[in-house]
Amino acid sequence: MKGANENKVSLVDEKLPMGRNLLFAFQHVLAMCAGAVAVPLIVGNAAGLSQNEIVFLINADLFVAGIATLIQSLGLGKHIGAKIPMVEGTSFATVNAMVAIANTYKGDPYTAITTVFGAVMVSGIFVFVMAPFFSKLLRFFPKVVTGTVITIIGLSLLPVAVRWSAGNDTQSQSFASPKNIIMALTVLVIILALNKFLKGIWGSCAILFGLIIGTAIASFLGMSDFTTVKEAALININPPFHFGLPKFDLTAIISMLLVMLVIMTEATGNIIGIHELVGKEIDDKNLARGLRTDGFATFIASIFNTFPHTAFAQNVGLVSLTGIKSRYVVATSGVLLFCLGLFPKLAAMFASIPYPVLGGAGFVMFGMVASGGIKTLGGVKFDGNKNGMIVAVSIGLSMIPLAVPNFYQGFPEWVNTLFHSGITTGSLTAILLNIFFNVIGSENKEIVKGKEIFLEAN
Repeated sequence: MKGANENKVSLVDEKLPMGRNLLFAFQHVLAMCAGAVAVPLIVGNAAGLSQNEIVFLINADLFVAGIATLIQSLGLGKHIGAKIPMVEGTSFATVNAMVAIANTYKGDPYTAITTVFGAVMVSGIFVFVMAPFFSKLLRFFPKVVTGTVITIIGLSLLPVAVRWSAGNDTQSQSFASPKNIIMALTVLVIILALNKFLKGIWGSCAILFGLIIGTAIASFLGMSDFTTVKEAALININPPFHFGLPKFDLTAIISMLLVMLVIMTEATGNIIGIHELVGKEIDDKNLARGLRTDGFATFIASIFNTFPHTAFAQNVGLVSLTGIKSRYVVATSGVLLFCLGLFPKLAAMFASIPYPVLGGAGFVMFGMVASGGIKTLGGVKFDGNKNGMIVAVSIGLSMIPLAVPNFYQGFPEWVNTLFHSGITTGSLTAILLNIFFNVIGSENKEIVKGKEIFLEAN
């Protein structure tokens, strides 16, 4: 058994041949490109920036995502970087807060965006400083909690795949058209067929091939728009403080700090999930290194004109699907992302992949995240304890924001900020219920290497 664990750990540090390494890294980049484009588009439009400036934001996002991914996978010194195969990118959880900040300065785009960057800068410092304290909560994340959180992350992302499959833009006349839905289902079928019939390395690239074939079919059907590729510049330089020095507004900072607590909770689930997926042991120090990376990346993001960075859950699903666990593959993805940030035409090409094509792949990637959570829960003891109740209630409450997005509209703004994400709602519920049922008053403890392991929770 020990040998098996050692073999799993060695896969994290495995260095694949250059060709295979590039192929798998390219697949990771394609998997996260929609998310990398979406946040700059939303926030840039909310701030009132021009199209050229929004394209600049997209390139800045890819540029910093590359740096953050390299740091997370390879490490930076002794205290930053968990050295795991985890792609970093802009977080969707921060969008509502940043749009609210930008809307405060309507008609003054540069003040709006620099106020956002000021809040991002402070929040990055906050996460970096809080990382070692937050990581001490690791003991409150036994398998019943991590399995539940990972499952919730997958379930919460699946509606994104559904929306992409319909065309993403709910205001568009073609939204949910048969053409879009059939395109998404076609890509899904292609990926499933490739995964079944291709062997070895080729089968592991089913997502990549599915996206390429799907984009080719979509182009033939007139569903792809490559106008931005033609209009994009050849080379882009991302100078620090391109829009001006950051402006610090107390209200904006407080709202962003609240959101960063949410992101730290979600990031903890992703970091633990990746460690379990690749068979690498996790402790509070490595969790702190992973969270510090998010803080450091968010801080430099504010300098290089972009937004808070954390783990991309779809890429967690990709690691599970392909079985490729090498952090050097993901580090190569970081290099590719960094280069995309320097060459707008390449970035625009990735951004031109039609949403229905991404949606078809999203069903597989996001579903694999949920599958990973179910696998973790498979190792949890459910007889004679309340673990079933923890899982049931946590998943149930996590569905509230998905089923009724405005469920908390009658509550104070901070409640909306905290619970607008089903991942946050479910994660906090799982943690608190585990403490209530398995920690408070628990007498069945085992001391292992000086750490308390609560057997009821596992």
